[in-house]
Amino acid sequence: MKLVLDRAYGEVDLTASAEQLNRLASAVGDGEGLLGPTSAPGGDHLAGVEVETSSGPGVRIRLDAPRHVLVISGDPVARAALADDLRAMAAAEDGGHLHIDYFPDHPYLMEGTLSLVVNSPHGGMPTR
Repeated sequence: MKLVLDRAYGEVDLTASAEQLNRLASAVGDGEGLLGPTSAPGGDHLAGVEVETSSGPGVRIRLDAPRHVLVISGDPVARAALADDLRAMAAAEDGGHLHIDYFPDHPYLMEGTLSLVVNSPHGGMPTR
């Protein structure tokens, strides 16, 4: 798993294998877990993802700057929706990426959440 903070756009770019995305989805669904990167942290490369349970409603994605860790927290229903999106990206066979960005009335993200771009394990843009 590779996590890169893009300070210019205020988002984190996540690249992972299907297996890694499914592990992240399971941790998000369960509400706990700490997953490390497969690339060395440093600079704009983050040290991992931590998943926590919190009261809702919604999911918050934030950067724990001192630890250089992406933190995902939220209530069970909202975490389940995010986990479903992550599993769908892991299963997508035609490439592409998923933008997880807050907007008013978002179905599961809380206002103030950090944007996340999840890249397909198959890379590139969709071929269909």
